[in-house]
Amino acid sequence: MRKALTLLPVLALTGCANSDPVMHRSYFGEAGALVDGGNFGNAVMQNTQVMTGERSYVYDLSNRFANEVLTTVNFAFNSDVLDAGARDTLSEQAAWIRQFPEVRFKVYGHADLVGSSAYNKNLGLRRARAVVDYLTSHGISRARLEAVVSFGEAQPLIVTQGRERRNRRTVTEVSGFVKSHPIIMDGKYAEVVYRETITSAAPASTIVMAPTGSTVGSE
Repeated sequence: MRKALTLLPVLALTGCANSDPVMHRSYFGEAGALVDGGNFGNAVMQNTQVMTGERSYVYDLSNRFANEVLTTVNFAFNSDVLDAGARDTLSEQAAWIRQFPEVRFKVYGHADLVGSSAYNKNLGLRRARAVVDYLTSHGISRARLEAVVSFGEAQPLIVTQGRERRNRRTVTEVSGFVKSHPIIMDGKYAEVVYRETITSAAPASTIVMAPTGSTVGSE
């Protein structure tokens, strides 16, 4: 028995010597040397990229906003009235915006080339304000929305001197965070990352209830 007990430490040391040295080095690497590649949650990887200057979080949110909702609404000639299609689009924008209470948005107004430049600039501003009014009526704080930008007829999508509905539009865009720089804005940036991290890390439930009352799990 004593010989067997004596051999145990030797066998343990032998096992350590034969194990993969790379695996052991990973336990003693410099703090931060190993970075999660997104398995825990994409927010972890994205946070690292932002902190190292690889990605602007505002730019990333702008792309996400543009990909997930329509950012443009159109208007009738010489009008700032929102039609049914515009209201549907803005309702979707409001639902998206409510997910990110730390983020600010700008609404840009545009007009077609019919009429004077000064009149069209004013018309573009009225359209932008109509959009802001609608978004605030759907729970978005006015402090987070800016309707101060009107390009009037200066940036047409379709270059024509005649009436063109596609030029009569507003565009909603992410403009920044509510306060200061995203890295130091009273914890607002940290709140976004934390919320996104927890959401992405939560495992999806795979349990469903069978009609008999038994529990069935998907593989």
